[in-house]
Amino acid sequence: MITRTFKLTYCSFLLCLSVLGLNAQNGPSLITMEEFAPQSGNWSIVGEVFMERTIDIHKKDLETTNTNKKRKRKRKPTEPKTRNAVTFSDGTGILLNNPNDTNKDNLLTNWKHGDIKIELEVMLPKGSNSGIYLQGRYEVQLFDSWGVKNPKFSDIGGIYRNWEEDPEKMFLGVAPATNAAKAPGLWQTLSIDFEAPKFDENGNKIANAKFVSVSLNGIVIHQNVEIPRPTGGPISNEEVAMGPLMIQGDHGPVAFRNIKIKQLAPSKIEVYDLTAQIYQGPVELEKGLDTTQLSKPQKVSEIDVTKFGLNDNYWVVFEGKLKVPKTDRYDFLLGLTGGVSLSIDGKVVDQIYSKDSWGAMETSTEISSGEHSIRIENMKAAPWHGPRLGLTISSPNTKPKTFNAYDSYPPIGNLVSQIYVTVENEPELLRGFVFFKGNDEKLSHTIGVGTPHGVHYIYDLESGNMVGAWRGNFINATPMWHNRGNGSFRPDGVTIWTFLNQPLAELTSMDLPFPDNDKTEGYKPKGYSIDPANKMPVFNYEYKGTKVSQTITTDQDESSLISEIQFSNQSLVNHYYKLAEGDLEILPDGSYRVNDAYYLNMVTNQNVIVRTNNGKQELLAPIDGTPLKFKTIW
Repeated sequence: MITRTFKLTYCSFLLCLSVLGLNAQNGPSLITMEEFAPQSGNWSIVGEVFMERTIDIHKKDLETTNTNKKRKRKRKPTEPKTRNAVTFSDGTGILLNNPNDTNKDNLLTNWKHGDIKIELEVMLPKGSNSGIYLQGRYEVQLFDSWGVKNPKFSDIGGIYRNWEEDPEKMFLGVAPATNAAKAPGLWQTLSIDFEAPKFDENGNKIANAKFVSVSLNGIVIHQNVEIPRPTGGPISNEEVAMGPLMIQGDHGPVAFRNIKIKQLAPSKIEVYDLTAQIYQGPVELEKGLDTTQLSKPQKVSEIDVTKFGLNDNYWVVFEGKLKVPKTDRYDFLLGLTGGVSLSIDGKVVDQIYSKDSWGAMETSTEISSGEHSIRIENMKAAPWHGPRLGLTISSPNTKPKTFNAYDSYPPIGNLVSQIYVTVENEPELLRGFVFFKGNDEKLSHTIGVGTPHGVHYIYDLESGNMVGAWRGNFINATPMWHNRGNGSFRPDGVTIWTFLNQPLAELTSMDLPFPDNDKTEGYKPKGYSIDPANKMPVFNYEYKGTKVSQTITTDQDESSLISEIQFSNQSLVNHYYKLAEGDLEILPDGSYRVNDAYYLNMVTNQNVIVRTNNGKQELLAPIDGTPLKFKTIW
């Protein structure tokens, strides 16, 4: 398999060790509470968990309830006398912290780790606080930071400070690069790549602990952050090579699911006895490499395509020995400009047979233990790219090991300077193509709308529908404007996606589906105008003679979007507006949780219905011509 990527980092392969019951082959499984040290009872394995997004855990009337039954969907909302911040049921699949004044222990694993990768989903109620301590000493903060404009070390994803007063021992923490938090009560994805501190044979520390990367909801918030000493609240201030994982349990409720852990041992893979041969001249792929034109082999200590003084029109061949400690499947990452070919024991494993590509080739193959021959060819005839060649090898249970010189493949984020569109004091609009959900269907009549509040959305003019929304920075327009471009832009933040096609339809039967864009009758886009008061667009279209206008603006909390739709005909019959599609759950406050990704809350008083059509749930509002207003929260 050939995978071409423009990320200049190795690919991680996480081994799933989740509380859902998957068997572990590398490290602990976290299946039962037996995987952890004894604690007072605030931690348990449960089934379904619901966290009320509107109740702050610091309120005095807070309750936590075990419902012992699954929450029903499609039921009418009721307002209990006392709403619970956390509701859960018996079962498996979720690790829950449910502390009280008496039981509020931290949770420690009964196993220890060094270098480790962790991926999990976490849920917090409003106002809650927790943290994950690598080796029980270095904390990644978990906090309800929804809507925070300028995150600090104490916000979700922050690397916490310590409380030393001696200036030489102080560590002030590191704030996340951006606030990628979702609203309380929604599952959030956290990924951590951690390197433990290193010590020599005499026990002297020779390398600090490091967070190689931390990502929240798919957004990288830390890269290569060294931690010189333990953060606040560790199990010990003495740094060690191996320590337990700890989760803070005394600050508030928190739930985890889909926990994946991979412990990484130092690699024992070797590449040695390397030689390099060079051909300089026209690169003609159709003729292949004429080995008689190669220079004499010269010994080299590592892969380095820059040491020969070449910039373009060359073919370099590196040959040597590869030694692996055991029979296993090994992963290769070859960074490149031009093209590349990898052969082991004379057999081509994979190749990008090109002279003007750039990026990386990721491939894997099973190799038996012992010594093998390895051959790497790099051909290039692309003066617009500098020389680049890198080699990184890893196995399922070892850290990736790099065999190239730094200058031959420097760890830069992009070979292309990124082009961003920002928002200043007034809204910004950008027309372009959008790939729905990032890699699915291409939408050709979309417009990105950015607000000064940092809450943005994508509107599909072809269907009259908001298809995506995000918070943070506005737009990455590199795919649109770099070189010839492909006309598309990307949201620059954690994005929620709604659904495709038009939301307004006349349905004479509830068995009828909403029409696709290319099958719509009576729908005519009318473009948009600009509201002079707030400079935001007003979208207009016509459906079967009814004129429709829609505004989408930020709420007072500046973290949500309010959609308002108005109709020219006040006596519509059998008309419905699709509000949401997918996995729907009605909540005690009357709002809906959609696909476990965002909330939808009605502002006007329309009754709504849930139906299943073509295997999908749909939330519909009957339309008689009165205005429709709803809020999207994430």
